Amino acid sequence: MNAVKHFSTIATELNLKVSQVERTIELLDGENTVPFIARYRKEVTGNLDEEQIRDVEDRIRVLRVLDDRKATVLASIEKQGKLTPELQAKIEAAAKLQEVEDLYLPYKPKKRTRATIAKEKGLEPLAEKMLELATDIDDFDAFVATFIDEEKGVASAEEALAGARDICAESVSDNADIRKEIREISELQGMIISEAKDANELGNYEMYAEFSQLVKEIQPYRTLAINRGERENVLRVKINVPEDDCITTIEKRYLKNESSPFYDHLKMAITDAYYRLIAPSIEREIRNGLSEIADEHAIEIFAKNLRAILLQPPIHGNAILGIDPGYRTGSKIAVIDGTGKFLEGITIYPHAPQNHWGESKTTIKQLCKKYNATILCIGNGTASRETEALAIEVIEEYGNGLSYIIVSEAGASVYSASKLAKEEFPDMDVSMRGAVSIARRLLDPLSELVKIDPKSIGVGLYQHDVNQTKLSEMLDRVVESCVNLVGVDLNTASKALLRYVAGINSRVADNIVKLRDEKGKFNSRDELMKVKGMGDNAFTQAAGFLRIPNADMFFDSTAVHPESYTAAEKMLQLLELNPITVKTDGSILRRRMREKKLSVKTLAEQCSAGELTLSDIVDSLEKPNRDPRDELPKPILRQDVLKMEDLQEGMVLQGTVRNVVDFGAFVDIGVKTDGLVHKSQLSKKYVKNPLDVVSVGKVVRVKILSVNAAAGRIGLSMVLDE
Repeated sequence: MNAVKHFSTIATELNLKVSQVERTIELLDGENTVPFIARYRKEVTGNLDEEQIRDVEDRIRVLRVLDDRKATVLASIEKQGKLTPELQAKIEAAAKLQEVEDLYLPYKPKKRTRATIAKEKGLEPLAEKMLELATDIDDFDAFVATFIDEEKGVASAEEALAGARDICAESVSDNADIRKEIREISELQGMIISEAKDANELGNYEMYAEFSQLVKEIQPYRTLAINRGERENVLRVKINVPEDDCITTIEKRYLKNESSPFYDHLKMAITDAYYRLIAPSIEREIRNGLSEIADEHAIEIFAKNLRAILLQPPIHGNAILGIDPGYRTGSKIAVIDGTGKFLEGITIYPHAPQNHWGESKTTIKQLCKKYNATILCIGNGTASRETEALAIEVIEEYGNGLSYIIVSEAGASVYSASKLAKEEFPDMDVSMRGAVSIARRLLDPLSELVKIDPKSIGVGLYQHDVNQTKLSEMLDRVVESCVNLVGVDLNTASKALLRYVAGINSRVADNIVKLRDEKGKFNSRDELMKVKGMGDNAFTQAAGFLRIPNADMFFDSTAVHPESYTAAEKMLQLLELNPITVKTDGSILRRRMREKKLSVKTLAEQCSAGELTLSDIVDSLEKPNRDPRDELPKPILRQDVLKMEDLQEGMVLQGTVRNVVDFGAFVDIGVKTDGLVHKSQLSKKYVKNPLDVVSVGKVVRVKILSVNAAAGRIGLSMVLDE
């Protein structure tokens, strides 16, 4: 029953059909991967895309966690003999985990509290009278005196009443309805306040020294900044709420009879419950909730930025000189060919203290000539801009279409010292491996960057402040999505790349490379079944994403899945075509379909395939070697250099977006410092989220609004005059 309810809930939330949700969850439960479902099970899901499938996956996981918690709570309360049909119905109807926890609170095993100690002293009957504001007691003092028991630690009437108030306070605090109301008041009217602990030691937190904002309006990046300031012991943070309103809300529920001798005592207990138990607990919940929202938002930005970086277009067919700049230890140069193969490495010393400028230029020109290199790829770390000046002089003297580019070297040092790098280049110096990585990340960003922990690629803000488990999970999803979108050459892919292919884990990736090393290249997808650990399900998930260029079987070089080979062959027969003809000229497929007046729908029926599947087969055969990254703008290759001093207000330049954050985008315009396009300058229209307008790697035209050389700040605008 719960499953059906969940299907309906998710369908409503995501604006999908119940049948789409049900079938998608069945596929996920059947150990099918999201990329596989999105690409090869379109008929089953009703053509849901990868993002929609992920949303379904995430929601069913949350709802199942909720179900498990409900079962645990119900079992615990039942074991105590306190489960009523009404309470069971409330727990089963709860839509959020917090509601379940609130209902469980009175029955949850507690550590020794003031209330439990009072109960041990036999004061619970007195507390019950206090809670119900009893009026049936003839002699109040005499009644209270019956609870005095020095052996139990109750020496006076006041001690008995104080203990009873403690029990009442905990009972009020455990009331699920009360907590819900106080939470709503706090969320709607609460103000998050941050203050400086020491005004002389603010660092980067100056704007938060005297900061306040409504809880419901605070932006995620401010939450992260405040949290960090508090963690670093710079800020004092609290949530201010209308306390009188909260206490009055509680009193309205409990203080029904002013004539009771217990009235003032219960009023005191309510005030104590609020300040000592409810308010601190609700504040923690709200702070945790804000942090979760901020985490999710920041992780979403990381994910989108990472995706843009991974899907930057490759620079095919060029020999590249990768340069890892440095001062005292020199700049490492690694030459790679158009396939990424390492050709030669050398160290030059153009900068202080050696200052071998002329000799370094000669070395670079000799390497360019020797290997017919066309691009100098410079890492953006220490001495990068000085090395850029060196590159400009080389280009001016060498010519031959030589150009340069500066790329992010984030994570290059992490890769250089990794086990994978040692396996690739066992006898190579660590810093030289870094130069190879810099060159390869221009040649094919995806293939190189998958070798690095996604968290080390460095995109977004507050990367180390968010939930690291959730961050890793999301970034791994992004890498998996990108790898399967592009597809993988089975005969050249590294272990790092292969392990992100749908259905393949690290162990199977290792075994693919081992078999390839032992037996030589794969000639067909069928040979994958010889790989140790490659079962039927893993093969089904992975096969369509693993390509074999120039394979004996044409379909093995395309995105057509082996399960659709029969349909693809039948389609070619109906169109009176053969694989060789299609391989030579993919556009003939559509022409022949028009000539024979055969639609995709008609062909699908005659080939016993789904219409969506057959449409994908046509697309795959039409452009068998299509790389989705080729449709994106190429990186900017430069042949001149700008300095901060060259910049003038109003100047319009071309730049590359390097990072996107909540308040705007940082753009590399060819000087040492990236300029900031504030979100108000991204478009003439209002921009809520900068990611709606720009993404990492996007090439944009910007106008210079301001230059502050002393502070190293450049203000830019993408709102240009016609």
